[in-house]
Amino acid sequence: MFHLILTACLAGSAGTCAPVLLPAGYAADLAGCESGAGQIASGWLSRHDDLAGRGTDCVATDDLPALELHKIAPGLFVFQGDPVQLEDSGDGRIANLGVVIGGASVAVIDSGVSRAQGQELYAAIRRLTDKPVSHVILTHAHPDHVLGTAVFQEAGATVIGHRALPLALELRAGSYLDSMDALFPPEQMLGTGIVLPDATVDDVLEIDLGARRLTLTAAPTAHTDSDLTVFDHASATLFSGDLIFRLLTPILDGSLSGWLQWLDTPPDPAPRRIVPGHGPVAATWAEAVGPQTRFLRALEHATRARILAGQPMSQAVPEIVHAMQDMAAGWNAFDASVARDATAAYKELEWQ
Repeated sequence: MFHLILTACLAGSAGTCAPVLLPAGYAADLAGCESGAGQIASGWLSRHDDLAGRGTDCVATDDLPALELHKIAPGLFVFQGDPVQLEDSGDGRIANLGVVIGGASVAVIDSGVSRAQGQELYAAIRRLTDKPVSHVILTHAHPDHVLGTAVFQEAGATVIGHRALPLALELRAGSYLDSMDALFPPEQMLGTGIVLPDATVDDVLEIDLGARRLTLTAAPTAHTDSDLTVFDHASATLFSGDLIFRLLTPILDGSLSGWLQWLDTPPDPAPRRIVPGHGPVAATWAEAVGPQTRFLRALEHATRARILAGQPMSQAVPEIVHAMQDMAAGWNAFDASVARDATAAYKELEWQ
């Protein structure tokens, strides 16, 4: 199989160029790929005013840059992100991404931090199967999980998220893209944009991939206000998104009370394995959530103590960070993340 690659450059900056994979050019042979290359590239560029084309090429599947996917069960694969904060990463590829291959089609769970990462995930899938990617499931709004979505939407996938995801992305689109552009070289982020869901989940949604069923469940406000989990029934695997952190210090962007309540309710049916948003796959619920639950309980206790003492937030946050130091072992990016968490927790709990 062959794939159409457009060399795209930032308009007015001839030296800033990157390969852009255009799924519409996917063909069984070289001639088929080349036959429609010009029209497909022109159509794509017409929707990206900030870019100019520098020619196209057709590349065989095995020659495309591809993410390394780890098989964790039959038909189930994971890209293992580096469990550090975006600011400590050279390319932003810190989130775990999932691929579920069914009898008829493929589902992707989170798409990565950039179009470039999304393209490499797409290429990795094409090395495994030629089945269509029917769904992209976004577990929440944060940029390390959602900014590679466009390449899959262009390939015909339906994009699905929590009912609150469209508003969350609309409100933060500009700041997310500006932040990623500031953190990473322009060649890494070229062509990256925000894609809103085609469908949303209010409570529970079932997806059939052909002899393989996924259950999507919308969570109450916890890590964020747009958290969604995915359960693969064939392998009894739960993809938690960032409702579960391992190794990387948890980040509170929703409700501390809601997050603790979610953690206190083990899933039913019980999963055989849990894929967190960050960090290694876990074999049991206790293994997956134990350290994070202890961290968040300590955060709650330290924050309530400072509120009960009548301290304003400016004084309370440094003391909460100090009180949390005994929890630092085993967590990456601890100090900066705890300060952020303490601020969010104080703002929430002072009104309770």
